[in-house]
Amino acid sequence: MKKVTYLNDVNGTVIKNAVENLEPVIQKNDLLSITVSSPNAIASQPFNTAITVSTQAVGYTSTQAVGYLVDQDGYIDMPMLGRIKAAGLTKKELKENITTNLVENKYLLYPVVNVRYLNFKVTVLGEVAHPMVINVPDEKINILEALGFAGDLTVYARRNNVAVIREENGSRIVQRIDLNSGTLLTSPYYYLRSNDIVYVEPNKAKVSTSGNVHNWLPVILSGLSLAAVLFYRLNR
Repeated sequence: MKKVTYLNDVNGTVIKNAVENLEPVIQKNDLLSITVSSPNAIASQPFNTAITVSTQAVGYTSTQAVGYLVDQDGYIDMPMLGRIKAAGLTKKELKENITTNLVENKYLLYPVVNVRYLNFKVTVLGEVAHPMVINVPDEKINILEALGFAGDLTVYARRNNVAVIREENGSRIVQRIDLNSGTLLTSPYYYLRSNDIVYVEPNKAKVSTSGNVHNWLPVILSGLSLAAVLFYRLNR
């Protein structure tokens, strides 16, 4: 079996300028878990009503995370606090805004606010063993890890031209990545963001093979049809 290799031009050297996993900003349609706690549990309770919802069926009860959906204007609606701007902020910035709001309005003393993504996922398509959508509960994944989850590249993968499709500020950006190059480790697309799509193109050998199959398919079908007719006439 042919081995699939990566970072061919990195020979035991230390990549000093490797990119940091910069915290992404919240975007429209992100689903956020926001929990609020304080020394006064009763006073904190109204701010946690959107955490979960329970559904009952015959024989069991299930609990599903609901969270706060960032609307098309970039806002979330929180109990008592009302509409709060979320899009364009990092989780840390949103956390600080909510904390300040709680204290200044004298809702809570010493509140502790936690913000997490509930729908952090990336999609891997194309020439991989198992194309899939990957849920990322810890909100951190790089492109090599994503390809590993998808079962690695096939031998037909074009490793020097992998596309990462990312949405930023309502626009789609397509960035080409060379998995053979050490520059991958310094690319801002090394760490994937929520809703990124990784597409691995087929190489020329796969395209050529597929083309030959398509070219011969009509001939094969015609031959099978002729054989069926002859078989029918000989057995009448």
